[in-house]
Amino acid sequence: MQTEADSNDITEHPHDDKSRPYVCTVCDKRFTRKAWLTDHRNRHTGEKLYSCTQCEKRFTCQSYLRRHLNVHSSKFKCSECGKCFQHNRALTIHRRIHSGEKLFECKVCSKRFIEAGTLAKHSRIHSGEKPYKCHVCDKAFSQSGTLKIHMRLHTGDKPYKCHVCDKVFSQSGNLNDHMRLHTGDKPFKCSLCNDSFRQQSGLYQHKRNVHSNRKPYHCPYCGKLFTTNCNLKHHVRVHTGAKPYSCRHCSERFTWFNRLKAHLLKSHNEGTWLMCRICQKKFTRSGHLKEHLRRHEGVRPYVCSECPKCFCTAAELKDHQLTHSDYKQFCCGLCGKNVKRKASVKSHFKRCSDKLGYTNVFATVTKEINKTSGHLPTVGC
Repeated sequence: MQTEADSNDITEHPHDDKSRPYVCTVCDKRFTRKAWLTDHRNRHTGEKLYSCTQCEKRFTCQSYLRRHLNVHSSKFKCSECGKCFQHNRALTIHRRIHSGEKLFECKVCSKRFIEAGTLAKHSRIHSGEKPYKCHVCDKAFSQSGTLKIHMRLHTGDKPYKCHVCDKVFSQSGNLNDHMRLHTGDKPFKCSLCNDSFRQQSGLYQHKRNVHSNRKPYHCPYCGKLFTTNCNLKHHVRVHTGAKPYSCRHCSERFTWFNRLKAHLLKSHNEGTWLMCRICQKKFTRSGHLKEHLRRHEGVRPYVCSECPKCFCTAAELKDHQLTHSDYKQFCCGLCGKNVKRKASVKSHFKRCSDKLGYTNVFATVTKEINKTSGHLPTVGC
């Protein structure tokens, strides 16, 4: 997008005879007016001198500000949805969203796009081209916007500020997500139950963990299946005994981060307790507090798809759904019997080990049962 300063760049008009006495000392571009040179310099420094009086958004040059003011004047307004734009071209492109018109087609995969610029960005997926390079760390990007966001890692610039708590962010999307903490807005609703989420990623994770039966990742030690590779990696620590989280105050180490967090609170008074506003019970994890509050309020957002029963937590719903299923996730390594619930495992294994004369290994095996909710360990003769 060109500014007035850019339109007077000598490189843009090599054949005219206009005098351009004002030269940028950074990139050698020349301009006919001193004001345009000043605006251009602000692009190098990142200084935003021009602010909108209606929304406090700031700009590096006056032309950007003037164009932005069209959004508030409704000069270029979509008749379908009421959204306003800075210029007519942006409105024309936007209208294609409503009409479904996609004029630009990828020659490689035939995917179609609303505008040429989006097709050009998409084409770099096939070509692998990354023309935008960071001058600090040499990392390259396929889009200029991604480079601009990346540069904030080096500059520390966080231009997006929360007007409620003054917290600042490097990306507008992160600010939008944060604002929902203040408003309580949860726009992403699950179509299978009554739960809703602040972020789309939360909804995706919920559907995958609660409503999907697909578990492509299996534990090489006990055969337990998981929905994500991350969950599998965490589970494997149960078998390996890995404790990657260490306390900075003492020699204690922990398998899980939440155990370290609880230890710091209880033993070293580091961190902040989360307290129930109704009964003043203390918690180390926000998820446990939310679950506790639901029980006070009688809220049961997890609804069984097979019957009208509702539950306070996803784990309770998952346990209940076993009553509607013939699936038995636990297998006894002594007699081969399958068991539905973990609660039944210990009593079954004790009876089975006593009957077959494996009483001496009962304590060892039940320790493994406590570790995992997968298959019961196989015990040989």
